[in-house]
Amino acid sequence: MDFPTNKDDPAWSLEEKIQQSAPVDLESAYSTASLAGKTILITGAASGFGAAFARRWAALGAHIMAGDVNDAAGEALIAELRSFSPHHHYQRCDVTVWADQVALFKMAAANSPTGRIDAVVAGAGIVDLSGRTFDDPPSGLDGEDPPAPKLAVLGVNLTGVMYTTHLALFWLQKNGFRDEKEEVRRDRHLLLVSSIAGLSPLPGQTEYAVSKHGVVGLFRTLRATSMLRRGVRVNLLCPYFVKTSLLPWQGDVLLAGGALGTVDDVVEAATRLQADEGIVGRGLVIGPKGEVEVEVDDGEMGKTKTERKEGAIWEVYAHDYRRVEVFVWRYVAMLNSVKKVRGWIGTLRDLWGIYRREGGRKKKVAAK
Repeated sequence: MDFPTNKDDPAWSLEEKIQQSAPVDLESAYSTASLAGKTILITGAASGFGAAFARRWAALGAHIMAGDVNDAAGEALIAELRSFSPHHHYQRCDVTVWADQVALFKMAAANSPTGRIDAVVAGAGIVDLSGRTFDDPPSGLDGEDPPAPKLAVLGVNLTGVMYTTHLALFWLQKNGFRDEKEEVRRDRHLLLVSSIAGLSPLPGQTEYAVSKHGVVGLFRTLRATSMLRRGVRVNLLCPYFVKTSLLPWQGDVLLAGGALGTVDDVVEAATRLQADEGIVGRGLVIGPKGEVEVEVDDGEMGKTKTERKEGAIWEVYAHDYRRVEVFVWRYVAMLNSVKKVRGWIGTLRDLWGIYRREGGRKKKVAAK
């Protein structure tokens, strides 16, 4: 397996190999028509971003399968969504409990009008509002039986997301084909929800920042293989501080006088990623409206230029697969090769099956 020796060689770029799409043109219009009829599973759907996503997408014709631990809010949301259609369902799901998530995915597939799950949003998340942070250890840790730190935030925000992702990669593959003759794959989409705290430090919320950094790491790694091997496009949201139930009063105090992001902008970013089936392996930051410097393509392979643009939604990690280490390049190239080999094996297996069936048919004809 040859590795390009010239770093100006376009072969150094993995964007094409991993089937990553071009940077998102956030100024262009997009159609939401593809959402109609899709079954979308959302964890953490009873409130915050999850509920906002559910309302917007149900209004556009999607079927929402909601999971949360807040039964009253979850059931109220579904009752509201059923004004659009009867194909919306809620089930209690603690994302840190594997069995709960397994049951949620099975419920979603069983109640989907099409019998499949088209998209998954790993939206469940919490913050620690107890006032005691991970980096503020209690006294007595040098005692005989010191208590372990409580890592509930890590459990929900990272372990729960990993559980959701693992199940999504299985269930999304069951979509099959839109038309078996044409062999056109249906859209399969996994949307991960991180935070601005997944891109920069958040002093005083160490556990939260670690969990959201972990989600970014999951996205950056998974998008190198998910489309290539499983036909699943993976995208990422990183909202800035937004006024939701996750923002404690201390956050309100610290951000007093400063700009916040809006739920509407987060929903807009998520809807673009969900509806535009051509967006693959891209991450969007959502913050207060303003003017920032962003890198954009200048039309030549591997080259960008800096422009000042105004808005509230921006690309993040747009170009990190343009130049990669030799191990990453070789590993992805190897996966390409394995996929091709598997394709040939499948073809030969099908031909062998046809040969055996045809041989059996001729024997039956001869016997008559």
